Amino acid sequence: MTLYELSPANHLLDEPGEQRALLDRDGFLFFRGLLPREEIQRVRRGILGRCRAAGWLLDGPDSPDDRADPAKACVEPEPAFIAVYREVQKLEAFHALAHHGALLALAEAVLGEPALPHPNKIARLSFPQNVRHTTPAHQDFPFIQGTAETFTAWIPLGDVPRQLGGLMVNAGTHTAGLYEYHLSLGAGGMGIDPSALPDRWHTSDYRAGDVLLFHSHMVHRALPNLTPDRMRLSVDYRYQARSQPIAESNLEPHTGQATWEEVYRDWRSEELQFYWKRTDLAVSRFDTTYFQNRDREAFELAERGDPVARPALLRIAHRDPDPAKRERAERALAALDRADPDGAS
Repeated sequence: MTLYELSPANHLLDEPGEQRALLDRDGFLFFRGLLPREEIQRVRRGILGRCRAAGWLLDGPDSPDDRADPAKACVEPEPAFIAVYREVQKLEAFHALAHHGALLALAEAVLGEPALPHPNKIARLSFPQNVRHTTPAHQDFPFIQGTAETFTAWIPLGDVPRQLGGLMVNAGTHTAGLYEYHLSLGAGGMGIDPSALPDRWHTSDYRAGDVLLFHSHMVHRALPNLTPDRMRLSVDYRYQARSQPIAESNLEPHTGQATWEEVYRDWRSEELQFYWKRTDLAVSRFDTTYFQNRDREAFELAERGDPVARPALLRIAHRDPDPAKRERAERALAALDRADPDGAS
């Protein structure tokens, strides 16, 4: 794999036409220091506080604030992860950062009209040495749907050198349509075969305040967190034109493990609560075809005793609306646990 250095586009901040032309060509825009470091640190402290309360962090004299215990490694949708992630979703600063003026101005410059930040906001908590669960190559559109003209702002919550596991984008892949997906470990539970992709990967040693904006069809993936004991934190905020349809799932808290009433319970301000309800939105149904295929692969792999099926089976067991399918997933998980007791979640 060849890794190219991301080129900052800060010189185009006052040139929306040039921004859009570069975005149309490459599928992404990268900005150094677009956001104030103090705003990033506020969100970072809140999330690390939730991690510390869960016993994930190792405190000590002069140790970094993100020093984590690799033995506590867990991932979505495991219950240990969801318990902490539900608390992260309640952080007012985490949601408010998506509405920062610099992000809204950028989104509206590339969209050419008023932007809607998706209510569904995502935090990424990547444990050290948990390489098997590194986010695989994928496009965002199958996960978000609505309009393809949706853009993700990936924002590192602190300095993220390559060893800590930043994001890579594959230039130009947003023009190739949607790729074929298969069951995978890592966020989302499905990914694209890397051999089907061009070798045009771009990344950088990120700094607090940097923003990487990319199209919903842009193929991207994470680098593994190879540090001995540091947690990598980042957020995904998504933006689309208010005039375009938004899929119903994007109007709910991420992972669906909390209600908005629970999220808002301790907020100081009501300004951003249910803000999208003040806009006349066209809401579209979410197409579950990709996820049905993922689930089918999970059951097939589980029958062969392959533990790669475990995260997808957990998602089914905890979230699927079909009771029969949930029961089938629970049976498959029990069989995997009997075959490999040490691998049980």
